[in-house]
Amino acid sequence: MTLKFFEKLSQNLIELLNDKDDYNVIIEVENKEKLFTTHSNVLKCRSPYFYKELENIQPNENNIKIITMPNISARIFDVILKYIYSGIVNLENVETRFIFDLMLDTDNFEIEELTNKLEILLIETKTSWLKTHFSLIFHTIFNKNNFKNLENFYNDIIAKYPNLIFDSNEFISLPESALIYIYSGIVNLENVETRFIFDLMLDTDNFEIEELTNKLEILLIETKTSWLKTHFSLIFHTIFNKNNFKNLENFYNDIIAKYPNLIFDSNEFISLPESALMSLLKRDDLQIEEIKIWDYIIKWGISQNPEIYDKIKLYKKILDKQLWEDIKKHIALPDRPIKSVILPPRTTLITELPSRTKEPFSTIISEEHVAEISAWIDRKTINYPTTNNPYDFQLILHGTRDGFAPQTFWNICHGHSNTVVVAKVKGTDEIIGGYNPLAWDSTTDGEWAQTNDSFIFSLKNGNIQNSILSRVKDPQFAIRNVSKKGYQHQVGPKFGWKFQLSSYVSNFTLDNNSCCCDCISYEKPIRTLSKNFSIVNYEVFKVVKKILKNIHF
Repeated sequence: MTLKFFEKLSQNLIELLNDKDDYNVIIEVENKEKLFTTHSNVLKCRSPYFYKELENIQPNENNIKIITMPNISARIFDVILKYIYSGIVNLENVETRFIFDLMLDTDNFEIEELTNKLEILLIETKTSWLKTHFSLIFHTIFNKNNFKNLENFYNDIIAKYPNLIFDSNEFISLPESALIYIYSGIVNLENVETRFIFDLMLDTDNFEIEELTNKLEILLIETKTSWLKTHFSLIFHTIFNKNNFKNLENFYNDIIAKYPNLIFDSNEFISLPESALMSLLKRDDLQIEEIKIWDYIIKWGISQNPEIYDKIKLYKKILDKQLWEDIKKHIALPDRPIKSVILPPRTTLITELPSRTKEPFSTIISEEHVAEISAWIDRKTINYPTTNNPYDFQLILHGTRDGFAPQTFWNICHGHSNTVVVAKVKGTDEIIGGYNPLAWDSTTDGEWAQTNDSFIFSLKNGNIQNSILSRVKDPQFAIRNVSKKGYQHQVGPKFGWKFQLSSYVSNFTLDNNSCCCDCISYEKPIRTLSKNFSIVNYEVFKVVKKILKNIHF
């Protein structure tokens, strides 16, 4: 016979929660406006999320661990915390939206039992509210992908009343295959035209289906190169007006850098978006003379300000009649000959413009650092000479250019293998990083990637006298692809158990939540300090083997 006293147990645990004398964790919510004092053992036992968080946080001088959660309301977190301690949730006299938001937050904390109960409660008792707020909830559960009961609930409704989705303003631009993707995660592109794939990519971007948009963009680049070149003008203007397709932007800019006449001598040049023109002018490898670049810029600038004709009209009375006609002709048809006699220009000293100086390939590491990392990749004991490095380091992410949000790392680096991450630690001379030979994968549920060839490092810089190399010693826990379901907005690149760039405020430079103290997966520590840190900047490079061309004598 077993006697159970759960009610008394719940009461005692609530008393423990309210006891302010024996806590060892402080949780800050609502931008630190509200503090909750808690106990690490309870949190770790009841929530896998808190278990992982507390493992990665170092206590302060008072042996207190502090967790900051700016994006959750104090009211919701109070309910969650009482559930964690007592197993009781009081939902009397609360609005339905509160229950829905509570369900989302308990899912983030991986409290599966409560999440499932709330999901079922909404379906069984709040059917009218779920139908009224169709668009909000349908978008949310699709993005989260953790609420199968609600997905089935809505699919059953749509099967009977398809007008709920087909008559919605938010769905009128969505093609059939995108709708199929929403319901099944499958897109059938067999026997479709390339233009259809391109239009589908634009529409899924409008609908913020990021995963599918990125897949379609990469598919076009990898398999439809000829079509992209043939329809150069259409696509080039479109992607820069949208400004969401960085891979295609880089694809076209690489072409234009080698063959600038494709755009500069085209009829569409004067209608080029400013962002597209600026991206080209920033290229150091643009194969065109500086003086011609200025001619093109002036031509483009005039086209953006057609009122120039009105400005010179003021001088009509003092200009020769033929000269006035020639000016009008030249504005409209600049390539046509003119009849006026043009006096030679004044004699001036010819000052040669300086050639473009090549900007540094990195603002964090030097060529010597690159040669050292390259030697580590090949397991050499002596560094490569900077003039004979077998690898190119191609910059794919730059923090000050692309931003410091963790999700940005996963958006840009997904699918890239053989990458080097380097970061400059705030307030020190430290440059730390890691090498991942495998492809980063933003679509997993937090799976480990196994490799024998990854390593982490600290580079010689300023007061740091020597570089430190630490190779992987536990290959099955070498690289962590962070879960898309709930952590990519907080955690970026992660090597082993405790070397990661992370932030609760979605900015690696702000809240001292990155850590590097891993002696579990890797041979030795690469920092002398074990406390968490923020960074000043970080970069990700794709390491590409140089192609040695045959020389015939």
